[in-house]
Amino acid sequence: MRVIRSFILLLGVMVAAAGCAQQQVAYMAYPGIDNVVYGGTPAMAAGYAPSPYGGLYGYAPGARPGGYALDSGDRLRIVVFGQDGLTNSYIVDAGGFIDMPLIGSVPARGATTDELANRISEKLREGYIREPHVAVEVEAYRPFFILGEVTQPGQYPYVANMTAETAVAIAGGFTPRAMRKTVILNRTYYGQQMRIAVPLSFPLRPGDTINVQERWF
Repeated sequence: MRVIRSFILLLGVMVAAAGCAQQQVAYMAYPGIDNVVYGGTPAMAAGYAPSPYGGLYGYAPGARPGGYALDSGDRLRIVVFGQDGLTNSYIVDAGGFIDMPLIGSVPARGATTDELANRISEKLREGYIREPHVAVEVEAYRPFFILGEVTQPGQYPYVANMTAETAVAIAGGFTPRAMRKTVILNRTYYGQQMRIAVPLSFPLRPGDTINVQERWF
């Protein structure tokens, strides 16, 4: 009887050890701000780890090539060389468009500055300017939002190269009840809402919403 109990105990230890060896790591290295993905079964099959807050931790190299994707609230400086009446600052509106003289609305949401310059050039060629030369740059990024257990939650201007830790500092720091190891990041990515837990060193994008959770004890 004692031998059987010992065998059962040993078997239980072996099963537990095997489960630990197969357990996925929850935190992964994030190689780039535009490479974070959120998904279901295909991503999980590729080795992405589940987040305790729902969704997945992980990344897909090269998921968003070409640079920063424009969206509502970005202020742009658009230069049409030789055309002072068109050269000006424009804001991407709530619908994701900019409104320019002569050509009217141009879709900007999801485009890079180079892609938007090409769209403007194409419209100007339609009976306005034979060979337009257009340059687009971001004059001011859309703000980010921070909620939860920080001293001054709210909306703040985006700062270049900022991280989640920088966002917390801008909002006056953590409250005494705050969870200080990770924050919840909400981001719109290719039109899809993404929600993941990220470390404080994680880089932010304009338009991100950060939620600092209350610790359990």
